[in-house]
Amino acid sequence: MTNAENIGAGAAKAVQKKAKSSSFYLAMRLMPAEERDAMFAIYAFCRKVDDIADDGVGTRSQRHEKLEQWRADLRGLYAGTPAPQVRFLAPAIAQYGLRLEDFLAVLDGMDMDVAEDIVAPDLATLDLYCDRVASAVGRLSIKVFGMEEEPGFELAHHLGRALQLTNILRDIDEDAAIGRLYLPREYLQEMDCCRSLDVTTIVNKPEIDAVCRKVAQVAHHHYDEAQRILSARPKGRIKTPRLMGAVYSEILSASEAQGFAPPRHRVSLPRSRLLSLVLRQGLFG
Repeated sequence: MTNAENIGAGAAKAVQKKAKSSSFYLAMRLMPAEERDAMFAIYAFCRKVDDIADDGVGTRSQRHEKLEQWRADLRGLYAGTPAPQVRFLAPAIAQYGLRLEDFLAVLDGMDMDVAEDIVAPDLATLDLYCDRVASAVGRLSIKVFGMEEEPGFELAHHLGRALQLTNILRDIDEDAAIGRLYLPREYLQEMDCCRSLDVTTIVNKPEIDAVCRKVAQVAHHHYDEAQRILSARPKGRIKTPRLMGAVYSEILSASEAQGFAPPRHRVSLPRSRLLSLVLRQGLFG
């Protein structure tokens, strides 16, 4: 085994261990081995660069430089001169034609968090952020699923935004603890929650429930659009995105049922419920 292969094998094992705690793990386990390995590689990339953005290690400038190094190394990989930290991506890129621009878009999203703590972005900025950190990952993933680009990229647009908005609503308190708030400024202003941009003040207002429910409606719209695309049975393996949509839309509905006014509790689905969703979606057939 070559050094590059050793790096790739180590990355795959590490990310599979981390992924077991995520809601994506079961969906990825349903895939054939070769496709699953490619998805774990994409997931590993996302985890590595997300850690740069979120772990708070180093100054903003230093974290930006780490992301810049990833950009340079990715460009080198596509040019045929792979650096060690990106070699684990080479098999998936070669096998499935993953696009450099989508990896770079993910890095652009991470850089938005590094440049400053995002607090009450306007709707356009929030949508751009969701496109970069979530829909871009979807555009990489649909290549692995074997989908054609037109329906695949449309699915990535809607499902990526739906999943990211669900995460934003679920993680309000975790984000606030590190000085971030991704709820759109326009909605906060409508509900009179935005006289101050102090994150703690905003998230402790009871009126935030109405703001979150408005964001949830946007997420539901994207889930509906994703389901419309999947219902047309486009070419490719659509079991995985179908399950992701089912799991996260249920998380969103559970969050709505609980309510978003403080005190909040982070919603997660028990494994028994995840298995029930797998059966309901007919994914074992």
